[in-house]
Amino acid sequence: MSHITSERLFGLGLRKPHYSHFIASTATVDFVEVISENFMFEGGRPLLTLDKVRENYSVALHGVSMSLGSVGGLDQSYLGRLRALIQRTDPVFVSDHLCWTGFSGFNSHDLLPLPYTDEAFAVVVRNIHRAQESLGRQILVENPTSYIAFDHSTMSEWEFLGELSSRTGCGLLLDVNNIYVSAHNHGFDPSAYIDALIGRDVQQIHLAGHDDGDRVYIDTHDREVCDAVWQLYRRVAKCFPHAATMIERDDSIPPLDHLVAELDHARRLSASVAA
Repeated sequence: MSHITSERLFGLGLRKPHYSHFIASTATVDFVEVISENFMFEGGRPLLTLDKVRENYSVALHGVSMSLGSVGGLDQSYLGRLRALIQRTDPVFVSDHLCWTGFSGFNSHDLLPLPYTDEAFAVVVRNIHRAQESLGRQILVENPTSYIAFDHSTMSEWEFLGELSSRTGCGLLLDVNNIYVSAHNHGFDPSAYIDALIGRDVQQIHLAGHDDGDRVYIDTHDREVCDAVWQLYRRVAKCFPHAATMIERDDSIPPLDHLVAELDHARRLSASVAA
């Protein structure tokens, strides 16, 4: 992959308005991240487009429907289709979220929160083991954005994630915006969250924008990364110097050069803390 030129990789989400730029290899990024479910089909134009993009860029697969928190276990058909996509794309990362998305074949198309209890931990551990065995590789688990908390949780989210990585060998995808949003919504210290994961296998970092509501912040991916999240990113970049950084934008998508400029800001911040 000709665009990988530095120890820390910097990437963008592959979105339709920018397909032509990536096919023509004019975007100065190290990798692109795609939503796995958008390409988990046999044949069709999306896969052909991804094949063309992959001629120039490495690809990361980011899922939204694995449902690692499902008591009923994982969908084997889903894992089979994801495995086929992995074999086709040879991705640098395969990731999904710490959440559940449905039950008994019903998909809510939402990333639903988990209680952080021993019982839920056992469920997620079992599902991660099953996923990694079925896919034949390590997966990364992303911290979610949350708007509610469970009174009967017995551990913090960062404790839950850290122990998951230790118990299963999964890696972590640390979404800095999600930490910031959840910290505001629940009143915890985002810096303490980050510091608690030092030494864990954090391989990828997400950055995005959010909506500052009157009382609750909402993860929207429809605007620039705010100054407070950039400040938090400086800490994350220092604590996890080898983790790849990627910017997500899913709505109100600007021209590609606007996103590349944001990504260049991440490069500069990362370089400054390394220095």
